Amino acid sequence: MNRTTHIGCACGQTRLEVRGNPILVSECLCNSCRAAAGRLAALPGAKNTLTAYHATPAAEYRKDRISIRSGVENLKEFRLSSTAGSRRVVATCCNTPVFLELKGAHWLSLYLHLWPAETRPRPELRTMVGDLADTSALPKDIPNLKSHTLAFYAKLLAAWVAMGFRNPKIAVAGKIDV
Repeated sequence: MNRTTHIGCACGQTRLEVRGNPILVSECLCNSCRAAAGRLAALPGAKNTLTAYHATPAAEYRKDRISIRSGVENLKEFRLSSTAGSRRVVATCCNTPVFLELKGAHWLSLYLHLWPAETRPRPELRTMVGDLADTSALPKDIPNLKSHTLAFYAKLLAAWVAMGFRNPKIAVAGKIDV
């Protein structure tokens, strides 16, 4: 776990440090991730974070292995609706999506575009492809899973056990509507 990686938003004002390896690196094709990415891409200066086949690539990291080093004042949460349990957090200095946090989760899904291309973690699988009407455009380079698997949840549970069943809170500076 000695490896430390520094990542950040497009303009560099918001910086994070991640320690160790991710729990999992995946691409999500659920309806919510695709809808949120589309709405966030409409923010001024924002870039589309979806792959060519509309997946959201992310590295799942234990919360206790993530530190916000600068720009916490730029972090604002976005929810698909007022009752949505999950939140996406955006660095509003340049409207870069930073992470997804599920309600009650002990991990964050850090968006892969935060890493420089040469050090970006490679996805191990695609999940929630069952939400797509047509999966024929998906590459066959990694497993394309219809939904989350028992192995997916087992990795998350093992990480939580290793954390002593803690769930650190990640504070942000407000909310945005898109």
